[in-house]
Amino acid sequence: MDIVCLGELLIDLFPAEIGRRLVEVSAFHPKPGGAPGNVAVAARRLGLASAFIGKVGDDAFGRFLIDTLAAEGVETRAIRLDDEARTTLAFIALPDPHHAEFVFYRNPGADTRLRPDELDGELLRHARALHVGSLSLVAEPSRAATFQAVEIARAAGALVSFDVNYRPSLWPAPDAAVAAIRDLLPLAHVVKVNEDELCLLTGTADPDAGGAALLAAGPALVVVTLGARGSAYRSADAAGFVPAFPVDTVDAIGCGDAFMAGVLAGLLGNADGGAWPQRLDDDHLRAILRYANAVGALTATRAGALPALPTAAEVDEFLQVTSG
Repeated sequence: MDIVCLGELLIDLFPAEIGRRLVEVSAFHPKPGGAPGNVAVAARRLGLASAFIGKVGDDAFGRFLIDTLAAEGVETRAIRLDDEARTTLAFIALPDPHHAEFVFYRNPGADTRLRPDELDGELLRHARALHVGSLSLVAEPSRAATFQAVEIARAAGALVSFDVNYRPSLWPAPDAAVAAIRDLLPLAHVVKVNEDELCLLTGTADPDAGGAALLAAGPALVVVTLGARGSAYRSADAAGFVPAFPVDTVDAIGCGDAFMAGVLAGLLGNADGGAWPQRLDDDHLRAILRYANAVGALTATRAGALPALPTAAEVDEFLQVTSG
């Protein structure tokens, strides 16, 4: 298995119109979502074998999410059903195409109830990469399950990827989020943050200084998404900025997840395993982030998150056109 994603699988309720705040939206349309689920589908569309570990409610939405991932070719055997908690819902508004408002209905959501004993250890031990986010760190037992999954994957030699993906409304206080995130940083090989998250964790939004501070916490690679400007990277031997591709943005939901899948695809390459530490120099990282930027840019040109994720052929065609 190339990539195993662990965390929240939920229903995104997209607004009927862009340009309104949450309380002004006239209607919401349900779509499959959840950042780790988006990464699993994005990776599959980019040609990698992917699987998902998580928990959904034993309800219509939960079964719909499992069926959706399975239809995309994502391995779903490690998704558990909860008959006591509902599938999490996330209401989304887009005051403009580049900024989103979220309200989560998760009290608790089934995704927070994944237990360590429910993990598929065999799947984790045979993964080339494990990708997780911070939403599974908000509550127990999913926090313990996340850390145990990371430990299993690391012990088996997998690359561990961590998307900070900070959602303030889900945490009791920013300090609680920072503490949980900092606990996981030393266990991750690749960490992705946006500018706000970088500032939250390091006190600066500067990709160079903030990236260096995060790198000192233990990861081998830090990538910073800069929205419509592009992305930045820092490893022990390299640091730089890669500009974005200008596109007409419909909405930016899911672009970071698409970008993350592009980064992982580039780091894993076509090797059978073990190649990623040799891809942390400037030449490789510029090419990897350029590809990831293209994946994110194409996602921005379509509505929704999961439905907007491009295929490898679409990304290749886009890069050929923009290079020509």
